[in-house]
Amino acid sequence: MNLVICLLFSFFLRHVIARGGQRSASFYAGFRNDSYAAFARHLFEENQSQPSIDIARGYMTNSELEKAVKEFGQRCSHISRIYSIGTSVNGVPLWVIEISDKPSEEEPEPAFKFVGNVHGDEPVGRELLILLANWICDNYMSDPLVKLIVENVHLHILPSMNPDGFSLRRRGNANGIDLNRDFPDQFFPWNDDEDARQPETKAIMSWLREIHFTASASLHGGALVANYPWDGTQDKRRNYYACPDDGTFRFLASVYSQSHYNMSLSKEFKAGITNGASWYPIYGGMQDWNYIYGGCFELTLEISDNKWPNAKELPTIWEYNKMSMLNLVASLVKTGVHGRVFSSDSGRPSPGSITIKGINYTVKAGRAFADYHRLLVPVERYEVMAAVPGYKSKATSIWLGEEAMTVDFILDPEVTSEGTLLRSICDCNCGGKSRHLLVDYFWGIHFEVYLVLIVVLAFLCILLRRRIKINLLKHRQSPKRSVMV
Repeated sequence: MNLVICLLFSFFLRHVIARGGQRSASFYAGFRNDSYAAFARHLFEENQSQPSIDIARGYMTNSELEKAVKEFGQRCSHISRIYSIGTSVNGVPLWVIEISDKPSEEEPEPAFKFVGNVHGDEPVGRELLILLANWICDNYMSDPLVKLIVENVHLHILPSMNPDGFSLRRRGNANGIDLNRDFPDQFFPWNDDEDARQPETKAIMSWLREIHFTASASLHGGALVANYPWDGTQDKRRNYYACPDDGTFRFLASVYSQSHYNMSLSKEFKAGITNGASWYPIYGGMQDWNYIYGGCFELTLEISDNKWPNAKELPTIWEYNKMSMLNLVASLVKTGVHGRVFSSDSGRPSPGSITIKGINYTVKAGRAFADYHRLLVPVERYEVMAAVPGYKSKATSIWLGEEAMTVDFILDPEVTSEGTLLRSICDCNCGGKSRHLLVDYFWGIHFEVYLVLIVVLAFLCILLRRRIKINLLKHRQSPKRSVMV
């Protein structure tokens, strides 16, 4: 009888535990979907409990990560350089790998950055970024997609933004600050004092002042979704809050999710993408700051449901994300409108701004080459306008197909040197009659000379425009449909 009771009790206990596990999983899944999802996220953020020591087994330590970065730099020196953008609170260097066929050289090409390990307890990104760098190095000469990236993009990889948090096995940095809440915010100016920010945050901000990044992505863990701006709302409520480039961001997020093994199949997020504020609002985030202050289109990529999965799962996670990462970077040159801005009087690059009619956002051209890279949704019509102070703005209507398009602008000065010269002649102190006599005299006697000068000036103008066109052709990034305005 006792044996029967024990067996029944054992069966009942196993049944309760099994049902309890299923109930727990479904409970948290539902918790993230309902109106209290933001509160659930808040609980996760505040949870600073220390994971077990074994959780980091198989992951690179900070010293091992530094060694891996430097070894990569030596092995792939022909297409890379290694540099640091600063140090953490505890003095750990924030190492960056730049990958390009001309590393450290400024070119009229778009720049992309990956940032991993923003939160210390989300280390998958730092592992995947080292794998990405090595994959590019190993396949540069054989894979067409990798070759496209190396030869047309300056890719910058920061494996760990928060090495101190990783060592401490917690979300925040050594000061306990969540770095993804430490940037200036468009709605609430509580952290606008740059001197009061964390050294890791200031390093990122200085980095964007030095390099004009076109797009970016930070890698996180705890979900499987591509997140895009805005991350917050003015009233702090959880709802869809679109930025001016909402369509472009949804396109970029879809590039990642559709290339992923199963992200786009998500039952929680339609097509595997989400507006940040619609998911759960945050303030002081790096993503929105990049777009507003850095002119950089940044996504927040949640690349694993488990924040700290067993290291044995890393090869599989890498395979699931590899093509997504490569395709996202390649989208900078495979889509969008690209070009340069020149002045007609000197033929030199003229840094200015590019705007799209109907989109309240300005993209600045690069300082050295006046190159711009405007990401847009393909298969749509746009009106593109270039503006430079002191020059007449120009606009053109284009049809952007599936592939990238080049639109170069040559802007004319507001007041030409000839106009200034004519004004100075007309503003002399001679009397009206004397002035007319003088003009009639020169026009009558030297008509042939003036005619020759006009022809010579026209010829020089043609040569100058040809020189500009040749200069543009030398700096083409990839074969694109081209327009010159």
